[in-house]
This record gives sequence, structure tokens and C-alpha cells, in this order.
Amino acid sequence: MNGSNIDIDWTVARDANQDNWNDRVPLHEVAYGLDEFDDPSHLSDVVSADLPVLRRFLPDGRITGLDLCHLQCHIGTDSVSLARAGATVTGVDFSAPALAAAEALAERTGVSATWIETDVLDARAAVTGDFDVVYTSIGTITWLDDLDRWAAQIVGLLRPGGTFFIRDGHPALYALDEDAPTLVTRYPYFGDGRAQRWDDESTYAGDGKVAHPRTYEWPHPLSEILGSLLKAGLRLLHFDEGRTLPWRFSPRMVEVPGGYAWPESERNLLPCTFTVVARKD
Repeated sequence: MNGSNIDIDWTVARDANQDNWNDRVPLHEVAYGLDEFDDPSHLSDVVSADLPVLRRFLPDGRITGLDLCHLQCHIGTDSVSLARAGATVTGVDFSAPALAAAEALAERTGVSATWIETDVLDARAAVTGDFDVVYTSIGTITWLDDLDRWAAQIVGLLRPGGTFFIRDGHPALYALDEDAPTLVTRYPYFGDGRAQRWDDESTYAGDGKVAHPRTYEWPHPLSEILGSLLKAGLRLLHFDEGRTLPWRFSPRMVEVPGGYAWPESERNLLPCTFTVVARKD
């Protein structure tokens, strides 16, 4: 049953997720509109939305010249966009095919970036150096079972005074029944350490099917997300909640500028994303 909670070893779940994300790469190379990056001024929609917020918390409001580590970078569209905005970018992901696609995109568009293959939960040991900015955005932390370990990687990667940025799907959104005719909760908001098992041949982008449809995700309430960052020693600078998503979570969502949203009559009832900016003192 989709969304059922089960006990599963992290490495088993991680390997299943890796197989699934490897399968997504050729589908997303088509669906992500990579040809648009042939325009040297083009930035991904995600980075176009995130940069104005991030810049408010950077020295002189500029990302130019800063060392930035992009965790869970997938096929590199956001990494390339951040590099185009002026950052020196290191992209981190656990999928070798995704990083190969990212490297090919960077080379084709004349963008310089470094690519590191590792689990995000092992990022500090795998990545050389430290960074002014650690960045992650959209569809990331539900794939992780241990947010304390995740937060420790972020703190370890940041220089003193460095800035962490995350925008991701709101945990209240993930508790909803995506197929219901109204906003109805179906899945746990609070996690209990168990994974949610999903079997889905499709992905959030494109029309193809994956060969490895089984994945595992973990619900993390806002209290756990913020608590893990604070416990790791980061200082919260900014928190916000948004009404739009860059992908269609539910068939009932309608296309709006910047992505997808619930029908207008429901748009103020529930957040779709959260954004956190924090600093290492």
C-alpha cells in the first residue's frame, strides 16, 4: 500500500532510492528543458525564486565570488544557475548518472563547477574545503531518515559566518491526500522513525516510467527540521512559508506564475513550502 509506514534498514532504503533516482535522470534531462540553458542568462525557476531571498542574508547582498555547496543537486540545473549568478559551486549528489548529466550540462554551457558523488549524510567527509553558503532546495529532506546527522553535515561544511539556505515542500503539504477532492490529511505529519513506502513508476516531471518504482521517504515536522538545525549550532535568521510549488503535487493544483498552487479558494488554507535561512556563528 502506498504511503504505508514500515521499519526498514537505512542502507536498504537508500539503495532503493538511489536506483529510482538513477532511473529518473534520462526522463528529467528531457522534462527539465535543458535547451533553455543554451541562453547564457537563463536561470532555473527554483534559483530564480530562491536567490532574492538568499541574497538578503549575504555580505553586500551578493553571491558573486562566494564558495557554495549545493547538496542533493540532481542533474545540476540549479547548480549551474547558481554558478551563473556568480558563485563558485560544488554540487553533491548520490546518483552517478545525475552527476554525469550535471557535468555534461555545465560543460555544454561553459559553466565551471565541481561535482562530488556521495550521500548527503556523509557530505562533510567526502567534500574538500568549507563554504560561505550551503544550499538545498525542493524535494530533499523527505529522502533522509536522520536530520540530526544531516544538520551536522551542514555545520561541518560551513565556514564561520557562513549561511545555510533551504526551501522545501512543507511537511503539512506532504500529510495531505493528493488525490482527494478537498484538502484532507491522509499521511502522518509527525514521524516515528519508520519510512513511508511508495510504489510509483512515474516521477514528478516528464511522462516516462522508471524501472525501479519503489522508494522510501520519512516525514519530518517543522519542529524536527528547525530543531535539528538549532541543535547543530546554527542561528535562525529567516523563516517563511509559501503558497506555490515548482511541481504539481496534486492533480487539483493549477498552474500559476512560478509554479503550481491550490485553487484560489483554498490557497490561503495551507502552506506549500517552507524556507529557512540560518547562520554558523
